[in-house]
Amino acid sequence: MEPTDSRAPELQTLTPGQFDVVQFAVLGAGFALLAYLLYSWASRDEVSARYRPSAYAAICLAAVATLAYAVLYSDVDSGFRLTGGVYVPTEEARTTEGTRYIDWSVTVPLLTVELLAVCSLAGARARRVRAGAMASAFLMIVTGYLGAQVVGEGRDTVALVVWGLISTAFFAYLYVALIAAVRASLPTMGEEAATSLRNATIVLLSSFGIYPLVYAVPVFVDVTAAWYTAMQVSYSIADVIAKIGFGVLVHKVAKLRTAEDVAAGVDTHPEPVWSSNVRKSEGVQPEVRRIAER
Repeated sequence: MEPTDSRAPELQTLTPGQFDVVQFAVLGAGFALLAYLLYSWASRDEVSARYRPSAYAAICLAAVATLAYAVLYSDVDSGFRLTGGVYVPTEEARTTEGTRYIDWSVTVPLLTVELLAVCSLAGARARRVRAGAMASAFLMIVTGYLGAQVVGEGRDTVALVVWGLISTAFFAYLYVALIAAVRASLPTMGEEAATSLRNATIVLLSSFGIYPLVYAVPVFVDVTAAWYTAMQVSYSIADVIAKIGFGVLVHKVAKLRTAEDVAAGVDTHPEPVWSSNVRKSEGVQPEVRRIAER
């Protein structure tokens, strides 16, 4: 294994400063995801049962991502050895990128579940769109992994391009499916909830765009230690935005839609629903509502 191989970003020799930046980015993102996991668990009952699958998806993806970042930090720590004043990659260095792809193969499909759970699709249509979105998200990650890590150990330019294009096809399908679901749902909800759903979709799809850009760089230029450092920082920031920033916005949509359903008398919620320190609906107990309807 040649540590300076230009086609393998994770096999670059790092300066102490670059190694510290990589560790900081990975550990910082891991701590942020742990905090989000605790927040998601504590706030899951703030929404009605209708939208709670979104909260459960958020809890699952936060747990997986937190664990993945713990493994990733261990990979980085053991994957480089301080030798002669620089950090030289060891035999374990290649696992750093594999860990990320394993994480994404689980969490990206869960992100689609989280979004679709607060949309208005129902019945067979909802099941069909959800299955298609999850499958395309998974295949998008797996095909990208084949090009970036498996075929030619990620150093074959042709494989990078071919598998990148295949991954892009699933990427495009995912965009079309999610945007169509959101557009169909916006007219069925209040203005504030619709705005939050639109913002959440923009955050998610924009953050998704970072990954193929980083993937494509080795196709056009020889990567360096500085690029590997920037890549790890970019991936960590994108993960925080896609999982935490998006998740907080989706949770707001779920709360606002819960309040709308309670106000319209089509659902109940045992506690008042608050959003941005504003009471959106009163607490309504199911038993009280049944008595009132008699």
